[in-house]
Amino acid sequence: MDGQGSYQQNGYQQGGYDPRQMIPEEYQPISMWGYFGYQILFSIPIIGLIFLIVYSVSAKNRNLKNFARSYFCCLIITLVVLGIIIATVGVAGIASAFGSI
Repeated sequence: MDGQGSYQQNGYQQGGYDPRQMIPEEYQPISMWGYFGYQILFSIPIIGLIFLIVYSVSAKNRNLKNFARSYFCCLIITLVVLGIIIATVGVAGIASAFGSI
């Protein structure tokens, strides 16, 4: 063998093989910049929430749908924890205000 262009792995030639052609459209991976862009999009106050709900329900790409659902779950958990903290601080503030009278 001459060592140039004759290397094969798993029956595919090294030069013309594109693994993305083997993956169905609904399972195509999202690039790192794609995830970054979707995070910025979902962070926009009202429009981001609308896109978040739309993508988590009806996105054609499974990876995008799962990412939107996980982002939505983290958003809900954050809001619940913030609500508990605000309620605790508010009750403590009211109790201390009435306790000093």
